[in-house]
Amino acid sequence: MHQHPAEAHIKQMKKTNIYIGLSNPKSPTNVGGVMRAAGCFGADAVFYTGQRYERSARFHTDTHDANQEIPLTGVSCLLESAPANTKIVCVELVEGATALPGYQHPDHAFYIFGPEDGTLTQDIIDRADDVVYVPTTHCMNLAATVNVVLYDRIAKSVLPVSDDELIRQSRDNNNHVKVRSFG
Repeated sequence: MHQHPAEAHIKQMKKTNIYIGLSNPKSPTNVGGVMRAAGCFGADAVFYTGQRYERSARFHTDTHDANQEIPLTGVSCLLESAPANTKIVCVELVEGATALPGYQHPDHAFYIFGPEDGTLTQDIIDRADDVVYVPTTHCMNLAATVNVVLYDRIAKSVLPVSDDELIRQSRDNNNHVKVRSFG
């Protein structure tokens, strides 16, 4: 039986070997936005350090309930929590980092992001396999940065380009708009 291209794309996205680490995230809004990005791009798990998120986690911003499918785990050390056989990729505005447009993502990655109001520690940067940054004129919101990095990963991947079936499976229930044919 022939598998529809959208089904193959979705199945491939579910086997991504993408893990996300958040260093002391500032707010539940950030974590909720990261969880939504993790769900959209098929991340396997999200880890976080620090107490700020736990103190304010009663707020709910992940409107797709990605935490029902993707584990969100508080840990004491992101480096010790790195899944086996993954490359540690720090995403931070630090001197010597590689600009994201020129970066080739590893097959198995643990992306570690610093907090909006701080930076990753030198020891985390020193232990990274790669350090990348998003070239902007100002620093970005944490969730926006995660979205950009994960989109860049999928845009550079060899996943098949899908068709309308992927759109139908991904869009909100109230979206039934179509592009009209011209000609």
